[in-house]
Amino acid sequence: MSGASEALGERFRAAREARGIALSKAAEEIRIRSLYLAAIEDENWSTIGAPVYIRGFLRTYARYLGLDPEEAVAAFNRTQPAQAAAAAAEPGHRERASAPAWLSAALLWTAGTVAVLLIAFVVFTELTLPRRTVVQTAPTETASAVAATSATPLASPEVSPSATQPGGVVAGANSLALVFSGPSWLRVTVDGNVSMEGTFPAGTSKTFHGKTALVRIGNAGAVEIYVDGKDLGKLGKSGDVVERAFRL
Repeated sequence: MSGASEALGERFRAAREARGIALSKAAEEIRIRSLYLAAIEDENWSTIGAPVYIRGFLRTYARYLGLDPEEAVAAFNRTQPAQAAAAAAEPGHRERASAPAWLSAALLWTAGTVAVLLIAFVVFTELTLPRRTVVQTAPTETASAVAATSATPLASPEVSPSATQPGGVVAGANSLALVFSGPSWLRVTVDGNVSMEGTFPAGTSKTFHGKTALVRIGNAGAVEIYVDGKDLGKLGKSGDVVERAFRL
């Protein structure tokens, strides 16, 4: 044991004896076991254990005996070269160690990967899932308005006398014929004038003549279209609202 190390323990013992304090009394007053105080005075550091506890006991015992705590710790540190770098650190006062570089890089990589996967999922969903088709419902009318418009068109269309014949649709130049297989709201504008508007039941047939016609159907799957006698079929599915212009 070096002289400096021996001087440290002797310094504590001399200070205690100079004050006439028994080891047991000192242990009781500073609440450190007399076994450890004796180990300090004998420099038997292995009895105390870890250097961090030794430094704590040195500070407490030094203050009690009127010695310089930091000088006592520094003297101990000089006997422990391998521990010198951690001399000033105490439990509860150590700075939190920063995260290793590899851990920070791993966290960044993970966050980036999650972000890329999320974006890819959104794009895939957008491209693969079928889009919902929003179809407007037919204009709402009161019962009286429906009855009125059904019974009396806004303008009297030119209807072929044979247009209402069962199963027959008038063919001819400059003609537009409509055959209802189900109920539907309908508005027909011929040459810029509204020729017919209302809700019509299944079985209704109407024929119009002119140069241009604009047809708006509230239930496209229930109305067949004929232009100049040519069957164009239905303009949409049941429930679809469709508007189409024709040159007659």
